[in-house]
Amino acid sequence: MSRVLGRMSALLAAACLLLLPAAQAPHAEAAQAPRAEAAAQAPRAEAAAAGPRAEAAALDPFTGYLMAHFTGESANGEQVYLAHSSDGLTWRDLNNGGPVLLSTIGTRGVRDPALVRSPAGDRYWIVATDLRIASGTSWNDAANRGSTSLVVWESRDLVNWSAPWLINVAGAIPGAGNAWAPEAIYNQATGDYVIYWATNSPRNGVTKHRIWYVRTTDFRSFTAPQLYIERPGGGQGIIDTQIIEVPNSVGGYRYYRASADGHIAIEASNSILGTWTSLGNLSHLGISNGTGGGNVVEGPMWMQFNGRNEWALYLDQYATGRGYLPITSTNLGSVTNFRTRSDYHMGASRKRHGSILNLTAAEQSRVLARWPSNAPVHRIQAYTHQDRYVRHANYDVRIDANVNPAQDAQFRVVPGLANNSGYVSFESVNYPGYYLRHYGFDFVLAANDGSSVFAADATYRQVAGLGNGGWSSFQSYNYPDRYIRHYDYQLRLDPITDTQGRNDATFRLMS
Repeated sequence: MSRVLGRMSALLAAACLLLLPAAQAPHAEAAQAPRAEAAAQAPRAEAAAAGPRAEAAALDPFTGYLMAHFTGESANGEQVYLAHSSDGLTWRDLNNGGPVLLSTIGTRGVRDPALVRSPAGDRYWIVATDLRIASGTSWNDAANRGSTSLVVWESRDLVNWSAPWLINVAGAIPGAGNAWAPEAIYNQATGDYVIYWATNSPRNGVTKHRIWYVRTTDFRSFTAPQLYIERPGGGQGIIDTQIIEVPNSVGGYRYYRASADGHIAIEASNSILGTWTSLGNLSHLGISNGTGGGNVVEGPMWMQFNGRNEWALYLDQYATGRGYLPITSTNLGSVTNFRTRSDYHMGASRKRHGSILNLTAAEQSRVLARWPSNAPVHRIQAYTHQDRYVRHANYDVRIDANVNPAQDAQFRVVPGLANNSGYVSFESVNYPGYYLRHYGFDFVLAANDGSSVFAADATYRQVAGLGNGGWSSFQSYNYPDRYIRHYDYQLRLDPITDTQGRNDATFRLMS
């Protein structure tokens, strides 16, 4: 989470059930609205955000992972994005890197989305911070005069989501300035869910962030807010708490939680609402939340690896903008068991505070069918130089023969980012989430930033070849009088006025 009030800023706002194609960044090409970067963030570790993994024994075995997240403060960045992984370390953006849910209520933006599954696996919720910094809200206003509500969506299958609603969980806290970074966990002891979050408010003469909680059975009605965690001392606040339940109490405890309180503090308990024991922090790894210096992180996000007693704690390296870093452990009972990992890949988008849900085979099948991460791979052959193919090199785009590495000339032809009916976009195979887009009427390979401008620049209508009807030409979505063509082996977007142009604008998709 982004920092405010001594690094205490965390946020989350709800995203609505609008399914959007991905969109992207500004270019110098025309008098179009400034390109708004898209971002949004990821699901909270499901082991902590929905029913305990122990209860999930009633479910089929887990086979994959789903991350919900936001991406940042760009125009669409504070919405709900999804990513999928088969191994918990290598992630691929879903929905072609675009937001999956857009918030249409409250501040009209969301951050810190938490994924929650019912113990029976028949219902799901997303709970998120109601905040949109991209609207011009200052961090000071967000922390002191912000929304005291959370945004909630509900689903029965993980792919079809209700309209969002607001729950004003912090409204009854005297002087509450916000409600940030929510999480939820099913409490077997009471048969309901504990929703917990950070609120900045005065108490005993000190204004700072503390963790509060309510209980609910339906994410609509809830109990009065109760103080959950407060750090001693005048100025030290706490945000970004996330809890995970550990099967068989590996490490000696049933529950573990990580919080941002100047350090990344790790605590343990056998009762969600009982007494918690401090296990220490991550300073021995050179990791802190600011107080200890080193690698300054926030937004801790838990995940258990499927089929084994090993856990990951993802940490958002917000201070350097490097995104999430996983550390792993086979025994959470001691912080000395954590080790840093380098064998991970977070996908094309920079993922901000979210959560991770372990997926059954049936859940994974539904999610990937709804937001496919794979499409047929093609090469794009030039009609006039049939030994040459469209390829990217240092993010520039041209036609070359004997392309090496071969994947530089391989693209997934996916439904158009700006219009998925009759239009296509070209996603790089070796740079997932990067697309062919025109910029100043030249072509580049660029990461999908989620903006409507990027989506339009990366979308084309496939028509009969202008130079040969048995081949194809690609007409620009936002400049319909222009087509993709090569000129001196460089790819351009030009009006086509003569025979040479028609031939240069003709291509064939090769498998």
